[in-house]
Amino acid sequence: MSTTTDHLDAPAADAWTVMQKFYAAEAAYVAAGGPGKASYDQVAAHLDPEVTLHQAPGLPFTGTWRGHAGMERFLARFSETWESMEFLEQEHWGDEHTVVVRNRVRFRARATGRDVDTLIVQLITVRDGRMLECRPFYWDPAAIAAACEGQ
Repeated sequence: MSTTTDHLDAPAADAWTVMQKFYAAEAAYVAAGGPGKASYDQVAAHLDPEVTLHQAPGLPFTGTWRGHAGMERFLARFSETWESMEFLEQEHWGDEHTVVVRNRVRFRARATGRDVDTLIVQLITVRDGRMLECRPFYWDPAAIAAACEGQ
């Protein structure tokens, strides 16, 4: 069961709507297996051409990923890592250009079949209706790595 709590004023709801559409496209892309198995176009439609994603050290997909090509490479790696991702709970706060999202997510690792249920807080900026920058903070990066052990 998925729950969403809305803490946004009307202008920020537009940024949240962008992120909801991005999350749905990202989850579908990952579930389909990524490159060669799913179209990246649905994901790219929600990304600013100058998008930057910062993934923390210690994760199987660490790094700074820039632009549409960088995000496509990130999602290829992410899709190799995860068989599925399910958003169990989401809360969000923000204004017209910035959204903070607290996600409770369940991932299933492709290599091990192990599930991990974790919290991720993301600081996201949106420009012209597309994600410009994302900084995710994982509650337990060691649990992420352990679920993927053997890759």
